[in-house]
Amino acid sequence: MMRIILADESHLKAIIKVIDLAKQIMIANGNTTQWINGYPSEEIILQDIKQNHAYVIMNNEVIEGYFCFLRGENPEPTYSSIEDGKWLNKDSYGVIHRLASSGRIKGIAAACFDFCFSQINNIKVDTHENNIPMQNYFNKIGFEYCGIIYVNDGSPRKAFQKVL
Repeated sequence: MMRIILADESHLKAIIKVIDLAKQIMIANGNTTQWINGYPSEEIILQDIKQNHAYVIMNNEVIEGYFCFLRGENPEPTYSSIEDGKWLNKDSYGVIHRLASSGRIKGIAAACFDFCFSQINNIKVDTHENNIPMQNYFNKIGFEYCGIIYVNDGSPRKAFQKVL
């Protein structure tokens, strides 16, 4: 049975292991340029944990997934500007970052999105243009493509939003 809990520092090694497995899945699916150069690092995950934005998805007490979830008036500053489109609304929203699955079980992304939509009905996300499986998943669960945003390092990401 899957459950989602707020992560703490005792989960760090298991989270990094899940992220490493997720990187292998990304590479196997042709996405060789998104999570590179040590991203996401232990330091970033620790920051997520300290800010109470880090969640683990557990199955039978084994960590199988990880994500960072922020919500509020403008939780993601890089979403303030969008090119070649527009957001669906200007309401408070949630944003999911660093969604990672071990790949050992199915349903990690669904569990993450179900949990996040139970917290807020307006969610924005972004992904690298090479992350086709994630783009397909966004489309499958009803997210709308909104345009291009730029992350902190200046690289573009495809942005999506869904409002329940």
